Amino acid sequence: MIDVEELRDCYTNTPSKIVLLVVDGLGGLAHPDTGKSELETAHIPNLDALAQVSACGLTTPVLPGVAPGSGPGHLALFGYDPLKHQIGRGALEALGIEVDLAPGDVAARGNFCTVDGDGLLTDRRAGRIPTELSAPICQRLDRIEIPGVQLDVFSVQDYRFVLRLRGEGLSADVTETDPQVTGAKALAVKPLKPEAQKTADVVNEFVKQAAQLMSEEERANMLLLRGFAKMPALPPMGEVYRLDPAAIAAYPMYRGLATVAGMNVIPTGRTFADEVDTLRSNWDKHDFFFIHYKPADAAGEDGDFDAKVKCLEDLDPFIPEILALEPDVLMIAGDHATPAIMAAHSWHQVPFLLHSKLTK
Repeated sequence: MIDVEELRDCYTNTPSKIVLLVVDGLGGLAHPDTGKSELETAHIPNLDALAQVSACGLTTPVLPGVAPGSGPGHLALFGYDPLKHQIGRGALEALGIEVDLAPGDVAARGNFCTVDGDGLLTDRRAGRIPTELSAPICQRLDRIEIPGVQLDVFSVQDYRFVLRLRGEGLSADVTETDPQVTGAKALAVKPLKPEAQKTADVVNEFVKQAAQLMSEEERANMLLLRGFAKMPALPPMGEVYRLDPAAIAAYPMYRGLATVAGMNVIPTGRTFADEVDTLRSNWDKHDFFFIHYKPADAAGEDGDFDAKVKCLEDLDPFIPEILALEPDVLMIAGDHATPAIMAAHSWHQVPFLLHSKLTK
């Protein structure tokens, strides 16, 4: 975000309609057999045609050499400095499913995972266990009691959940339990500051009891916690940029990001087709729309090159539908790179496309 106060007086309200389509994990790397990235491999005639009449390039979401998470990557696209405004994913995930975060509460993003008999991780996402199987596990974990703190576990979607801690003297300055690799054990939580010792002890006890409750589960027999955070505060995007912004996203974390940025989060369905329908039906109500496409990132994280190519091809038919609304500006960008050959977020630059009658 531009922090020079004097420049804010230069912003004016206009009747322009702006659409920001974020293709999560858009950036990729060349497949060793073909020398082409996922985007270069995909058959995407509508995007290719649009690129011919648009300004295109590459962006560095945070800093060279930094592999950003989705939170910082999106904040940068929304106009915020992700180094100045650092927001834990726990708070974003909680806000995305409308979990109340009071001052002093700490939220963490949880993944169900799979461990072997030695406690070593074999799948950090428990085979992407569906919500109908993970929600009952959340209900069992929600019954865990630890003196001096209120623990609440909320199902998010598929293998994801939110842990909320409520009580006196809690701190978000603790380490995460996710080692980020398979073949390793979940990590013990450690305090980053002396005043966070209580929180670390509580979380470690919760993980211990949760592991016992989940030990008989076939896939989701352990959990990982990361992104410990309290309720964030950002200058509202609408006030700073003189916009009336709205967000359309199926996944909770991105709704949480939009909430923190002061956007109106419009309810939508679970598919991108639902999101485009929601965009169409709300077109006259806002002048800025953030719309989110998740599948490409999930395929990249799974290390499935062909699946990520297919996800990009599945997006392509929706481009004419968005253009039919005649936005004054359409920006298509990624929040970060998720190369399938790395099966992880990476530090590589990310493609963007900017289309309007004033660009070519």
